[in-house]
Amino acid sequence: MKAVLGAVTVGTGAAATVALGPVTNYASETVPGWARNGGVVWAVFAVLAVVSVGLALLSRRLDVSYAGATVAQRSAEVTGSALTAVRFTSLRRPHVDPGSVHGIDPVLGELSELLRRADGRFAVVCGAGGFGKTTVAATLAQQAEHAGYAVFWIRWQDKDTFVLQMTQVAVACGLDEAELQAARTELVSLSDAVWRRLSTAHKWLLVVDNVDQADKLSEDDGAVSDYRGWVRPDGGGLLLVTSRDTSRETWGARAHLVELSSLDSRPGARILCDAAPEAGSAEEAEKLSERLGGLPLALRSAGTYLSRPGSRYRTFDDYRSALDRELPALFATAAHAHGDAEAARQAVRRTWEMSLDQLERAGCRAARPLLRMLSLLADAPIPRAWITPGPMRSVTGLRLRQVDVEAALTGLHQYGLLGFADRKPYPQTDALQIHPLVREISALLLASSPGVDVDAWRQAALLRTAELAERITSESIDWPMARVLAPHVQLLFGPTSSVPEHRLLNVRSRILPALFAAGEFASAASVARAVYEADQAARGPDHRRTDKSRHALCSALNRLGMHAEAAELLRETLARQTQALGANHYRTLQTKLMLGTALSSLHQHEEAIALVRETAEQRGRALGPDHYLTLASRNILGNVLSYAGRYAEAAEIHRHILELRLADLGPDAPVVLRSRNNLALALEGLGRHAEAVELFRDTLQRRESAFGPDHPDSLATRHNLAVALIPQGHRDEAVGLLRRTLEGRERVLGSDHPATLSTRGHLESAMAQPARGGLRGWWRSRDR
Repeated sequence: MKAVLGAVTVGTGAAATVALGPVTNYASETVPGWARNGGVVWAVFAVLAVVSVGLALLSRRLDVSYAGATVAQRSAEVTGSALTAVRFTSLRRPHVDPGSVHGIDPVLGELSELLRRADGRFAVVCGAGGFGKTTVAATLAQQAEHAGYAVFWIRWQDKDTFVLQMTQVAVACGLDEAELQAARTELVSLSDAVWRRLSTAHKWLLVVDNVDQADKLSEDDGAVSDYRGWVRPDGGGLLLVTSRDTSRETWGARAHLVELSSLDSRPGARILCDAAPEAGSAEEAEKLSERLGGLPLALRSAGTYLSRPGSRYRTFDDYRSALDRELPALFATAAHAHGDAEAARQAVRRTWEMSLDQLERAGCRAARPLLRMLSLLADAPIPRAWITPGPMRSVTGLRLRQVDVEAALTGLHQYGLLGFADRKPYPQTDALQIHPLVREISALLLASSPGVDVDAWRQAALLRTAELAERITSESIDWPMARVLAPHVQLLFGPTSSVPEHRLLNVRSRILPALFAAGEFASAASVARAVYEADQAARGPDHRRTDKSRHALCSALNRLGMHAEAAELLRETLARQTQALGANHYRTLQTKLMLGTALSSLHQHEEAIALVRETAEQRGRALGPDHYLTLASRNILGNVLSYAGRYAEAAEIHRHILELRLADLGPDAPVVLRSRNNLALALEGLGRHAEAVELFRDTLQRRESAFGPDHPDSLATRHNLAVALIPQGHRDEAVGLLRRTLEGRERVLGSDHPATLSTRGHLESAMAQPARGGLRGWWRSRDR
């Protein structure tokens, strides 16, 4: 018998579907009586339809409740873990007060653009501890949430907790029961299931904070950069990881690395002022920010300390003064202000020691001693050539090899404790840089380590510096090394140095001539001052060695435009020397020449000319008219005469010296080029502009070829050439030369050096006054 029946399908999903249609049914011969009654049958079907709709609505409600309220339970089912064995944490982002965050706008802009358009990439905000990685990530998360993104925050604790939290994220993004069951029964990889779901979702940000052991995110002993584990650049959202690991090798080609650095002094000052508005002015806060190296952790710790009513130091200046004595205690006290003992430990010791512990566990046994050793050097870039196993072997007893040192360098760089210095100030030299606060705290930790002989460590570091400095010559090939090594050489002459005297003499005889030849007058002045103070303390003011270091210092001061300080020091010296040694002693004559140079630059022309002329005549009588010391004295006489406006006499002197030097040394010797430049200056002063321009052009070409375009001597001649071109009507060329010179002098000498000011003044005048008349009233660059 055939009967046409209605079929009902009851779903358990979002809605139940009722399907009516012709179905062929072969029933038994025995059919209940009520079934033969059509009215009864249709009434039964109506009741069943109502029930099915009710069940569908109930099913939808149960599904929503199950998906939202039992995420943790479903996650536990997937992993096979009992809920009681797992501590679940919130996936909510930490709150950040936008008004308290400063100096990270460029980084946030970069990350915001990546959030909008990831293009198959993920972000890694990386750097050493204390640089504000979590703050950057939390600020981006807050902005993303306000823009309508789904934001999930996972703070790394351990692998099991992380896996459960990633499953929570996937469930929130729609991971269904079937996929969960497949992962639970190991039909598919859990990480595959999670990322398959995340790859279909859109407009989400997932932050995994504080992942310092990146290998924990890999699977099957693979690398993170395989993108087969828990780090994948997939989906319609952005994965952002914060880590101390800055290595491109770790994160792979599709990682967008954002390596954080120190804050500038102004944003750092705003952080301090926000935390402690009554502690002082913005200028005082900037000084404290600079002292703390712009490190966000240190700035926030200092601000917290200063804001507490019971703190011993209540102003920015007082805190800055106290840092030299109480750095670890101040940071720990600030962290304890929040009642968090772990924060107190991390504030000083654990902030960077965790990275060293991790490197040590990974077999990098030289990382800690290397950082300790480097922390004993100056707060300045360190030449890569300085770093060898020897100093560490001598104090640790470890049998370290070069391969151990290279592994330590790689590890310290990977964890952001050691970086590469800016190559612009240090071209042609590989130089490394430690953040000043990392260096300072590392040195403090070394001093507090039980059983450590800090003096022995310091001696090993100083001896290595001396060894490197003893190889330097005044040839241009060694100028980059002299430039980078100079701040560390100063420590050799400090009160704690016990380097043998014969080695100190060797170092000073090499480093100072190299710095002067390179035109590094600021570095030369710093080294010469350290040497002079050491000589004066050890031998007194009248010793010949003290005189020599004093002259080196005054020569550098004159080249830096610090003429008043040089003149004061030289006057005192001249008075003592004249009385003790006599007016004709060679040391007395040298002091008179240098004093004349300083007085000339101070516009005390008559006294300067008298001193220098007297000295040149005395040397001529004693040594002969053509002796190199006599010629040097007469060269200085020509300069002071030229600066006093007595160009005819100056030109005659410089031409005679140039002829003698040219015949003896050839056209490219530095002293010959100096004479050519000085003669051209005198000719230009006499109005013989064409002759001066020709001489300047040739001298500039030779100086740039020999010393480079940014050497102070090259800059001086380029400036002089530009000034000489203006009266000849070559204004445009002159302006171009002056612009190049100004840029170079600002880089090399600084914006406030007299030579820089001179170039800036000539440039402004040249641009405002296109007339043929010469520019007067500005100091002209002259070689001594």
